[in-house]
Amino acid sequence: MKAMVLAAGLGTRLRPLTNDRPKALVEINGRTLLEIALLRLRGFGIREVIVNAHHFADQIVAFLKTHDNFGMRIELSREDVLLDTGGGLKKAAWFFQEKSEDQPGEPDEPFLLHNVDVISTIDFTKMLQAHRESQALATLAVHKRESSRQLLFNDEMRLCGRRAGRDKEPEIVCRAEHLEPLAFTGIHMISPRLLGLMKEDGIFSIIDCYLRLAAAGEKIAAFRADEYYWRDLGRLQDLQQAASDFDSVGAGL
Repeated sequence: MKAMVLAAGLGTRLRPLTNDRPKALVEINGRTLLEIALLRLRGFGIREVIVNAHHFADQIVAFLKTHDNFGMRIELSREDVLLDTGGGLKKAAWFFQEKSEDQPGEPDEPFLLHNVDVISTIDFTKMLQAHRESQALATLAVHKRESSRQLLFNDEMRLCGRRAGRDKEPEIVCRAEHLEPLAFTGIHMISPRLLGLMKEDGIFSIIDCYLRLAAAGEKIAAFRADEYYWRDLGRLQDLQQAASDFDSVGAGL
């Protein structure tokens, strides 16, 4: 299985740490966020990864070279302009559409999409199994927590809408009697078929694409990750908390 690490963001909320380095090279207890993400992926048997980069991209190249790509095949997708999550994946689509001698037809192996600024103990093997069993186009790791941005799922755990902002009206793309708001973790399991269905161009959010496809009847499923540790690392205080968390959950990170 292949993976993509989304690492092109400016990391403005992590300033001054990101004044002279990319967000991906900010450290927790001596380990960069990129290293933590890559070693987590490698621990689940993933050996081929593409990383998108924009802010101080040359530093990421040098870091990977210094560490011999952590024993993995790692490609870099440079973005002259930040393309957001959807645009970034679309630019890197070639990586997941490669054909090989073992698989001369269109690739059908799911791949993992992972934000560089989240850490978790989510079991990717179980997530992959759930994705395959549900035959979803994409499976999003979600959990129940307070957030100003929530994705809305029906009783079958299919994406039906979102709510951005606590007081705003929800955007509903599929009607359902009951919708459960769940917070997204920034970790996706995706079937390659999605890549041919991404009609958006340029700069766009992958969530916008998911909602459009859900409205058209495609299955975008939820993987409940409530039992696992997870933390977003977008703010300085989150880094500080994660550093102390490593003592208790570090073995799973």
